[in-house]
Amino acid sequence: MPRRGLPLQGRVRWLFLGLFLLLVLLLFAYLLECTPPADVSLILPGETYGKEYYQALLQEQEERHLNRAASLKRQIAQLKQELQEMSEKLKVLQEKKELPGVPGLADKDQEPGDLLEYLHSQIDKAEVNTGARLPSEYALVPFESFTSSKVYQLEMGLTRHPEEKPVRKDRRDELVEVIEAALDIINNPDEEDGVEDDVPMQRQTYTDGHFTEGLYRTERDKGTLYELFFAKEDSSSFRHVTLFRPFGPLMKVRSTSVETSGMIINIIVPLAGRAETFSQFLQNFREVCIQHDRRVHLTVVYFGQEGLQEVTSSLEKMSREESFSNYTLIPVDEEFSRGRGLDIGAHAWKKGDVLMFFCDVDIHFTLEFLNTCRLHAAPNKKVFYPVVFSLYNPAIVYGNLELAPPVELQLIHKKDAGFWRDFGFGMTCQYRSDFLNIGGFDLEVKGWGVEDVHLYRKYLRSDMIVIRTPVSGLFHLWHEKQCADELTPEQYRMCIQSKAMNEASHSHLGMLVFREEIEAHLRKQAFKTQSKTED
Repeated sequence: MPRRGLPLQGRVRWLFLGLFLLLVLLLFAYLLECTPPADVSLILPGETYGKEYYQALLQEQEERHLNRAASLKRQIAQLKQELQEMSEKLKVLQEKKELPGVPGLADKDQEPGDLLEYLHSQIDKAEVNTGARLPSEYALVPFESFTSSKVYQLEMGLTRHPEEKPVRKDRRDELVEVIEAALDIINNPDEEDGVEDDVPMQRQTYTDGHFTEGLYRTERDKGTLYELFFAKEDSSSFRHVTLFRPFGPLMKVRSTSVETSGMIINIIVPLAGRAETFSQFLQNFREVCIQHDRRVHLTVVYFGQEGLQEVTSSLEKMSREESFSNYTLIPVDEEFSRGRGLDIGAHAWKKGDVLMFFCDVDIHFTLEFLNTCRLHAAPNKKVFYPVVFSLYNPAIVYGNLELAPPVELQLIHKKDAGFWRDFGFGMTCQYRSDFLNIGGFDLEVKGWGVEDVHLYRKYLRSDMIVIRTPVSGLFHLWHEKQCADELTPEQYRMCIQSKAMNEASHSHLGMLVFREEIEAHLRKQAFKTQSKTED
């Protein structure tokens, strides 16, 4: 009589054989990698080099091989652990199947036979190649952004900070491993990575110093997705590596080149009044966009007549002094509507598709943000919704408005200085074609707030990938907020919520609430000190 466990035993043997062969291939690759190639093609005829040159070259190759060896050792250890865990699971399954009186157990919740196929299925479930349709703005899992030394995070609680160094060793090792893995992919490209074979030194040009920024997010039922960007100094060409850890060994998804030199950003600013704030905005625009980036177009949609002449003069003055003509001023004799202004600005562009940045006049951005905007939006694929760091009222933060430092010195990521404005969806980078295809703003909405959320929800319910992450180079400058009586109840509630959160941190507001108690305590302490002195 044939045994019921034979098919499963055969499958277990094939699985063990496959994992064993995988380990052998990794060890073989490790041995090949640790054998330094005798590359004499880089030495031109007639050239001589000193001892220091060869010592530096040997040291560089040795460091590279050591890093590669450490990375392979970690991967081998992970595979061994996976093999052990899979062996234990299959052993338990086999024992359960051989138990009498448990019919049909093998057909229910059976582990995938092909481990690699299962891991790739996790990639398909995650939002790597296409977006998932989500019911609301609260369903999206936001990314957290990081550099080689800092992590910018939304979830702070009472102990974490908006900007932190990764203190925990596991978090620090994770990010270091991801950067090392990405560098290994870039410097040792596969044929599928699209790197030309005739490009000299391609395999050894990138180091961890070329890492510019990264994003990551973890979905509990899928794994952790990483997006990493590398660039040489003063270069507009980026290397983009996507990695995915499906609760197992790190897997490469793709490695591509991103050329940003031809990506124009049309910065669209709806405006009514606020001429002084607009002058401050233009100063930031001059320093970042004109004097350094120069791949931008500014579109200002101005509502009403009051202050229009002053805004026109400011733009003309900037144009003369900076020899800059890439701007458009669109006067609109209507009541102010942010959505209407952005819609007019988007339709005014007549030069084909363009990357748009929907911006407010009280936003301060850095040169690095412009490239972040370019890297995280792609036509018919991705839209970028950065989370702005909103600065608190400087009169409260610094004790007195007259004592507040210049704006440039207020741009810090501290708990008492500001907060991540994760309930705001007004700042966004997206292509004009995507904005038009999705249907744009709901132009029936007047006044403050809700039209941004409506547009955001449209993208969530489409096949587009929505990138949502805190960005270090985007700040909302504090200004006094007025909530008009004409707003609908929902708009008024959102406006009041924004106003309350915009004033000060939890601790600073607490100091204001208990000011009388604190002053009474200080008076008592001063009286006690004075009494002791007199005695």
